[in-house]
Amino acid sequence: MPLHVSNYSWQQTSTAVFISVPLRGVSVRDADVFCTENYLKVNCPPFLFEVFLYAPIDDESSKAKIGNNTIVFTLRKKEAAMWETLSLSGVDKEMMQRIREKSILQAQERAKEAMEAKAVARREDQKYTLNVMMKADSLPSEPPGKPETKIEEEERKKIEDMKENERIKATKELEAWKECQRKAEELKIIQREEKLYHQEKQMEEERKKLKHKCLTGNSASKNLATKGRNSENIFFEKLKEDSIPAPRSVGSIKISFTPRVFPTALRESQVAEEEEWLHKQAEAQRAMNTDIPELCDLKEEEKNPEWLKDKGNKLFATENYLAAINAYNLAIRLNNKIPLLYLNRAACHLKLKNLHKAIEDSSKALEILTPPVADNANARMKAHIRRGTAFCQLELYVEGLQDYEAALKIDPSNKIVQNDAEKIRNIIQGTELESK
Repeated sequence: MPLHVSNYSWQQTSTAVFISVPLRGVSVRDADVFCTENYLKVNCPPFLFEVFLYAPIDDESSKAKIGNNTIVFTLRKKEAAMWETLSLSGVDKEMMQRIREKSILQAQERAKEAMEAKAVARREDQKYTLNVMMKADSLPSEPPGKPETKIEEEERKKIEDMKENERIKATKELEAWKECQRKAEELKIIQREEKLYHQEKQMEEERKKLKHKCLTGNSASKNLATKGRNSENIFFEKLKEDSIPAPRSVGSIKISFTPRVFPTALRESQVAEEEEWLHKQAEAQRAMNTDIPELCDLKEEEKNPEWLKDKGNKLFATENYLAAINAYNLAIRLNNKIPLLYLNRAACHLKLKNLHKAIEDSSKALEILTPPVADNANARMKAHIRRGTAFCQLELYVEGLQDYEAALKIDPSNKIVQNDAEKIRNIIQGTELESK
């Protein structure tokens, strides 16, 4: 990415503008200068100086002096007047692009006109030369051994000079055309680099907003948990102050607990659904597909879907979303019964704006996450949120709201999901009002 020169200085009179551009640490003689009546550019890698002039100048009479790590421009104004600023104010990216393209077209047209004018002059010179040669051929020949007259010698020398001048002119025209093409290519490269830079900057801002949103949600949940613990401590301290237990006799009590896989109490559980979910999880662990050609070159640990899932999670954390998708793809080919693989791949597709694929993976995860039990509640909520987000980015707000409401049924106290659902409702209501 070129470094834009900002420490330049300029002065003016009513008829001229003087600009001093310092370029330290580089060879100024290698600088590429491009100037038209409204645009001035200096490209001296890694530095770039660019200005969109306040008013038109006479670029043919303007000059540039190079020396002492500085380029000094003397620009002649077309109209004698004092400028308010050196460059145009309020110029957006589209206008900059139009000025650049117009300047390139002007330079190309001027070069074309110059070449045509030189071609006309060359034809006139050739015509004159031919007339002179024909005139010389019509003169009577001199006897052998007789020296040339002074007029003949001058005519021959003039013809030779004209040929040499034409050769020099043709060489200069070719060099000027090549230089114009090179400057146009450099300007296109700079425009592409600027576009990529702005896209990367926009993506970085979106990532910062997302991180800030995640941090805000985590801090809110931490404050709620801290508040609950503090109230619990106060309750126990008050209980200790109010009642002091009497001494008890020594004894032993044997306790046996009912074995439970899920953290919920047995009276609140759904035994049939939980057993079905555990059975599906056990089948998923056994459902391994090893008949894949890519597995031949992999280590034993790399053939494990869980290892591939962790690898994809690390790549996702470093924002290498395409590599993460490849890891999840191979893991799914090994075992297509693990819902978290589809859920994580949907998150990668959301980052890459592959919205239809994100919807497909979220739906597949919800299909596997059945029956709905407490153990898979968090995964089901994420699947609904990611599918709802993809629907909203496709402007299918009604379908997106349905997924957000399904997520709220799983976790009604989630403030972030509540706020997002409310925003979607407002968008839908605003759309309906506009249609009416």
